[in-house]
Amino acid sequence: MLAFFTAIDDLVWGPPLLILLMGTGIYLSLRLGLLQFLRLPYAFKLIFTEDKGEGDISSFAALATALAATIGTGNIVGVATAITSGGPGALFWMWVAAFFGMATKYAEGLLAIKYRTKDENGEVSGGPMYYIYNGMGPKWKPLAQFFSLAGIMVALFGAGTFTQINSITSSLENSFSFSPQVTSIVIAIITAVIIFGGIQSISKISEKVVPLMAIIYIVATVCVIGANADKVVPTLLLVVQSAFTPTAAIGGFLGATMKDAIQKGIARGIFSNESGLGSAPIAAAAAKTDQPVEQGLISMTGTFIDTIIICTLTGLSILVTGQWTSDLTGAALTQSAFASVFGPMGSHALTVSLVLFAFTTILGWSYYGERCCEFLFGTKSLKAYRLLFVIMVGLGGFLQIDLVWVIADIVNGLMVFPNLIALLALSPVIIAETKAYFK
Repeated sequence: MLAFFTAIDDLVWGPPLLILLMGTGIYLSLRLGLLQFLRLPYAFKLIFTEDKGEGDISSFAALATALAATIGTGNIVGVATAITSGGPGALFWMWVAAFFGMATKYAEGLLAIKYRTKDENGEVSGGPMYYIYNGMGPKWKPLAQFFSLAGIMVALFGAGTFTQINSITSSLENSFSFSPQVTSIVIAIITAVIIFGGIQSISKISEKVVPLMAIIYIVATVCVIGANADKVVPTLLLVVQSAFTPTAAIGGFLGATMKDAIQKGIARGIFSNESGLGSAPIAAAAAKTDQPVEQGLISMTGTFIDTIIICTLTGLSILVTGQWTSDLTGAALTQSAFASVFGPMGSHALTVSLVLFAFTTILGWSYYGERCCEFLFGTKSLKAYRLLFVIMVGLGGFLQIDLVWVIADIVNGLMVFPNLIALLALSPVIIAETKAYFK
């Protein structure tokens, strides 16, 4: 079964999907006049301006909730995996994916506000399922339903539960010998207390935890890089050179072609920042704003923070310490980079970061799945969904989940197709709204 689903995964996340994702980002970037570069300072300024308009949470809280879901294992494990498989050049292609992904994320945030609605409880609902249905028309409802079903599957069986719990339990077991079963039950109880309070409760936690965990992690990685300051410039040259030429085998690193660097860098970059996946606009839709363009600009800063800042710092930490040539992979590789500067305390600090990153991802995805569930089955289904979500979190520590990781990856890919169809179909709306706003 594992081999069968791995083959499907390779097919779903093969060159066609990566080309479609990158192609959409490039097309939007050109049509929007490289807005993600020229308007980035203004976008950061907007995060801290006073909210105006209807919504459930502040624009900052919406960004924090989206970042809670995106800043996760991809920033620590995903970057390490990309470098292990694709060499230093993979980091360069992660930057490329993030640059064009910012335009995609901008478009998602804009459409989320423009086509959002309110559910029977008076709470805001938005995201790809609504901009497909309200923007493209009722005849496209099956596409919106397909997206919602894939979103629920990812939330319950993939990025929202099992894969995050697996990261938390395995890292706590390795560092502190905590029981995976007990850990998953404790996390399930904490999750239940938070998610039954709805988006208000989730966003309050995200507003406090996300900036704190990001700052702690950024400071730690800057210390690792600073301790190897003399290697920063040669490392950056290696990253650019390896992006366009094969990387020779060094130490435990088996070597990589340019194709490996491109594929692993783009795939892991998209996995980390979720640009084009259609998840972040579900949180963006809840923001208190009446300006779709402004929320789009705020949304695109999420990709910049996630990949250009946090993934870059992880990648440089692994490269400047020389640990990428060891036999280690995944979280263990990043841990060894931290340990080379901080000793055993570095490993423990990274474990705490990983736990916080993964836990906030669980919270963010619980909300994404909830809104998809509301679209398909109405507000009466929400209590049952939340209960099922908590049960899945609790089960995470009892499962061997090689197969679940692969299935999660597949359903992730299934969310992308309907979202990109909508972004391309509604691109005239995105461009018109943008021109009108800046005019």
